Amino acid sequence: MHKISEPENIKIAIIGLGYVGLPLAVEFGKKYSVLGFDINQIRIDELSNGYDRTQEMTSATLKTLNFLSFSNNKEALKTCNIFIVTVPTPIDKYKKPDLSPLLAASRTVGKVLKKNDIVIYESTVYPGCTEEDCVPVLANESGLVFNQDFFCGYSPERINPGDKINTLTKIKKVTSGSTPEIADFVDDLYGSIIEAGTYKATSLKVAEASKSIENAQRDVNISFVNELALIFDKMGIDTSEVLEAAGTKWNFLQFKPGLVGGHCIGVDPYYLLHKSESLGYYPQVILSGRRVNDNMGIFVANKLIKLLIKKGHKIEGSKVLILGITFKENCPDIRNSRVIDVYHELKEFGVQVDVYDPWASKHEVKEEYQITLLDNLNDQYDGILLAVSHNEYKTLNLENFKNKNAVIFDIKGIYDKTTVDARL
Repeated sequence: MHKISEPENIKIAIIGLGYVGLPLAVEFGKKYSVLGFDINQIRIDELSNGYDRTQEMTSATLKTLNFLSFSNNKEALKTCNIFIVTVPTPIDKYKKPDLSPLLAASRTVGKVLKKNDIVIYESTVYPGCTEEDCVPVLANESGLVFNQDFFCGYSPERINPGDKINTLTKIKKVTSGSTPEIADFVDDLYGSIIEAGTYKATSLKVAEASKSIENAQRDVNISFVNELALIFDKMGIDTSEVLEAAGTKWNFLQFKPGLVGGHCIGVDPYYLLHKSESLGYYPQVILSGRRVNDNMGIFVANKLIKLLIKKGHKIEGSKVLILGITFKENCPDIRNSRVIDVYHELKEFGVQVDVYDPWASKHEVKEEYQITLLDNLNDQYDGILLAVSHNEYKTLNLENFKNKNAVIFDIKGIYDKTTVDARL
């Protein structure tokens, strides 16, 4: 069995080099021999040349790690004995879990699996997925016996894209293993790089469930303040002012209304829902929270339309500028951005919509959403919607981009209330 005390015998493969996999590869690469594997040749070429399009890692960091290499050659995986899978776990158009990337990665690992190898999953899944869905693939591809010839671990990712303070090593890590011995090994392995420490869960399922409820809890809390925003809008009350007043109580939870997208909160609750429903229980609270959050884009668009009408604008043909398309501020991540819901709803009203986002990749936005981002701002608009609170927007003089009687709708509350027509 591998020993943390013998790092020279540990060869780690990180499968998937996105927002989760790359930081993990870099940190492990400071102590162990690490192969960063991704099927995307362009991503491998960029990282090999010291460029990270996610902006999580600097060129200097990537070029100074002697123990870290990158490849999309599956043959290179044969030299590894620990495999950490960090591929995406999205949902399909019916909001059902799409395990195809996870199972494809499992097949890739299974083909090179050897006796005593360990496969650790970090991708967010429903409780039981590792043992029920992934292990059979590993066993079938390798011809090895689970917990006899090969072993598994689960350690849910807690990466916060764009956050330069709460980075990988600063966030406590939940770990688990398929046997008590493997659980100890996995815990020690992560403990060797995580400064904040680790928490060893009692089983793979417990670790999987802990990740599921982290995101579901946050989703429900945000849906509550989003519902408050819908109610207070009908009352003519500013939601931000209500939350500020309520926040003076020591135990009031500080959540703000908004568009809930991204790779975690807007997706992961559906994994828990799927598993729960397969067992015959239909969650009420989680499902209602998802419904509220999924409909916020439509509410925002319709609110903007009403504001335009009130100021005398003809809706069809009016021009609206959306500031921001990434799923969160100061981050290039566009995965599951719910700004797109606002965009499509406005387009259905016949509105001409421009989108400006200095953080997002024009190529990725065009490929993912078929939207051409503006290179810069040099036009005037009937409506301006602040959708994402990038730092760059805080110093924008919106007066330069307003037509007569233009509407400014600040859904993130970053501008002075007296300078905008509405806040969420």
